[in-house]
Amino acid sequence: MSVTQRVIGLSLGADLCWPACYEAILERLRLRVPQGQDLVELATERVTVEPFNLRQPCKYSVVLDRLTHWFHTSREWIKKIVIMDGVYVLNNPWALQSMEKHTSYAAMMHLGLPVPETWLVPPKEYLPSDDLAPTLSRYAQLFDLPGVADKIGYPLFMKPYDGGAWVGVERIDGPEELLAAYEKSGSRVMHLQQAVNPHDLFVRALGVGPQINIMPYDPGAPLHDRYRVAFNALDADEWSVMTDMALTINGFFGWDFNSCEALRNAEGVFQPIDFANACPDAQVTSLHYYFPWLVKSLLRWSIFCAVTGRRMRQTLDWEPFYEVAARDLPYRERLAAYADITRERMEADRFAEFCETHLGHLDEVAWEFFGTEECKQIIRAKVESMFPAHEVDEFTEHFWGLIQFWRKTDLEARQHSGGAKAPATPEKVES
Repeated sequence: MSVTQRVIGLSLGADLCWPACYEAILERLRLRVPQGQDLVELATERVTVEPFNLRQPCKYSVVLDRLTHWFHTSREWIKKIVIMDGVYVLNNPWALQSMEKHTSYAAMMHLGLPVPETWLVPPKEYLPSDDLAPTLSRYAQLFDLPGVADKIGYPLFMKPYDGGAWVGVERIDGPEELLAAYEKSGSRVMHLQQAVNPHDLFVRALGVGPQINIMPYDPGAPLHDRYRVAFNALDADEWSVMTDMALTINGFFGWDFNSCEALRNAEGVFQPIDFANACPDAQVTSLHYYFPWLVKSLLRWSIFCAVTGRRMRQTLDWEPFYEVAARDLPYRERLAAYADITRERMEADRFAEFCETHLGHLDEVAWEFFGTEECKQIIRAKVESMFPAHEVDEFTEHFWGLIQFWRKTDLEARQHSGGAKAPATPEKVES
């Protein structure tokens, strides 16, 4: 057999920790995977930002992209390499560019997911434009904002229609707060969304290809403490529901690296409230205990895509989802049918067989790496980039300690399962 090399490109912004861990573990795996008449070796390269000829061939088989959502130069390069070179990119860049939170809400409402009641309201202010004055004078209607809120019911949330996890999201408990928040919103187009009240659990489902992990989440905690380490937060049925929900969303929009936030209401139903997050948390300083799962999942999925030559689905075909929606199935059956479409599109069975055959040693290699001084220094470098100098030692030890706790539970889970190579999660540890 001849040996061929396939290169995985990392298109990065501020990310420090997961790329360094990804590269280190991939090197330790020393893969030579049979594929047809060849043995495939894998290498990585950080993608640089520079002028490019649209006809210039691309040397990458797969690109893990973290810039398309905001950096235009890389976005256009990504789209070029998909069209011209058939490169596989995690997350369809056209869907990522065009699908705001607003579109994702409407689409999942149409599929029957229990998204809370949501209204779009025109902006408080308009930026000057030659065409705007006649348009507004002819067609803009005065409206009763508190009246809209009364139809939704308090409490509610005002948030930008296109996102805004860091700015512009406010809980509204009455008319005075509503008018004050609307006044501050300026020229941003806003949603008013019914609060899930009461609720007893907030979770984030993180998806990488067909792999889903579900993590309890506290949005009111400091950034480093929002993901909660909890072993009994969801039962098996709830885990299955959230897995199918995340797969439905990701498959519909062509995202294979995305997260979904959902709240469990008083009836025990998980209502999705934010799920157009196709550049999700990926830092050790936020994910901590769950960080090794993310790195291993990115390795598995990108290696599978690179070695097998998985083809990029360049267009979004929604008809199979709509056909399921038209069958008027009970909600749980409908959600499972949507998820099955995604599993088929993501070749979930072929992926599982590939991992079992060629990546059986990944769990052990990763477990060993996450106990090394090299890993600790990667964590420290990330902490230094985010925390003041006087907190670097403290938080390095904090995140390092949580990674070591993960190593303990991961080892116990694998020993309990008789050496099975499935990724360890708190739910699987408990069971």
